[in-house]
Amino acid sequence: MTDASRSTDIPARLDRLPWGRFHTLVIAALGITWILDGLEVTLAGSVSGALKSSAQLHLSDAQIGLSASLYLVGAVSGALVFGALADRFGRKRLFNVTLGLYLVATALTATSNSFAAFAFFRALTGAGIGGEYAAINSAIQELIPARFRGRIDLLVNGSFWIGAALGAGGAVLLLAPGRLPPDVGWRVAFGVGAALGLVILVLRRFIPESPRWLMTHGRLDEAERVMAQIEATANAPAIDAPLPRLRLSGRRTGMADVARTLLRTYPRRSLFVLVLMASQAFFYNAIFFTYALVLGRFFGVADDRIGLYILPFAAGNFLGPLLLGPLFDIVGRRAMIGLTYAASGLLLAGTALLFVDARIGATGMTLAWSVVFFFASAAASSAYLTAGESFPLEMRALAIALFYSLGTAFGGVVGPWLFAALIGSGERSQIGWGYAFGAFVMLAAAAATRKLGVAAERRALEDVSPPLTSRG
Repeated sequence: MTDASRSTDIPARLDRLPWGRFHTLVIAALGITWILDGLEVTLAGSVSGALKSSAQLHLSDAQIGLSASLYLVGAVSGALVFGALADRFGRKRLFNVTLGLYLVATALTATSNSFAAFAFFRALTGAGIGGEYAAINSAIQELIPARFRGRIDLLVNGSFWIGAALGAGGAVLLLAPGRLPPDVGWRVAFGVGAALGLVILVLRRFIPESPRWLMTHGRLDEAERVMAQIEATANAPAIDAPLPRLRLSGRRTGMADVARTLLRTYPRRSLFVLVLMASQAFFYNAIFFTYALVLGRFFGVADDRIGLYILPFAAGNFLGPLLLGPLFDIVGRRAMIGLTYAASGLLLAGTALLFVDARIGATGMTLAWSVVFFFASAAASSAYLTAGESFPLEMRALAIALFYSLGTAFGGVVGPWLFAALIGSGERSQIGWGYAFGAFVMLAAAAATRKLGVAAERRALEDVSPPLTSRG
């Protein structure tokens, strides 16, 4: 194969595209992952009271916290396995596999008759969602033009909270007294997620393989055909002058290349992504997974009313990435990541003081959380954006999976269990110390951004991190 046949202008052609129907389809079919995750997490939290009062399950606070942690363990395992497979076999092949696993597992969760079965199926559901994270985030970043990449990635990750709103609203409807038998409402709630996933299987039929993935795996002819289809769908303008071309070596990459890239080529980036992921994982999972328990134990909110308090909370979380997202492309990554992480930590510290001193009620607490997570949601989404942008294409899905897994293991898995135990103590001061630690890790991440942040705004992925198979 000649040097000319090993070079391509596909990255430049993808980045020059105007926004079109193709990009909207990508968001709808792939971004649904986060809506499903939001639905699952919120349902688990919103129905926690029903799970405790269930005649068959009768779960304790500690068991609810443990099942939440096992969901995250499953997500970590799924992300690692399917992330590696997505880099090896392609993004598209993994779409239906991970979504299928989610559908089956969440449907089986609705049939649970014991804590062991419920926890096992929740772990499998997490594995499906975790697997989606890696393949979906990498595909979206590879298909969206560089000038839109930051805002779209944040918007897609923030759509978690559309799912959260659906889960909260569905819980209010299904758990209303007298509407359904006590042991039926929560089962129907989990069944909703499986039904929503079935619709997405149809949409994903129309999403092509990533041309960027194809070109780095020696399939340039196929990449050109897919690229031509995308350009036709997106009404791409004519090319008036030659575009920058990327020269590819054609060599295969392995795990040794991954380890060398993370530890020797980009050690500062690796540390930075790990800090971002771990801090937001603790912040989010510790607080949100146990939010319903706080409302019930300290503010006396009834089980069937929990969802009403989560709705404004979800709105703040979605509006953050929606409104702040464009600034990540305009102002820049470093400034906005530092701002959102710092604001989250400071606002959480203030809210914790109000809670410990009992100077805030259920409504005030909800409004305070809505403001805190307006910034925290954008911060958490930027962690996934950074993980995908910072490393070469051949290992992008695995890098997202690896740092998501490490961050969740360090900051997320222990969070729900720890906070459930603190809530079980019945002492506001104990929970306050947990909130204080959450504020500290977010402020530490903001400080790290000043030293380690990467200016990736409006730059081609291949410019931020050249492919391992590139030449020159």
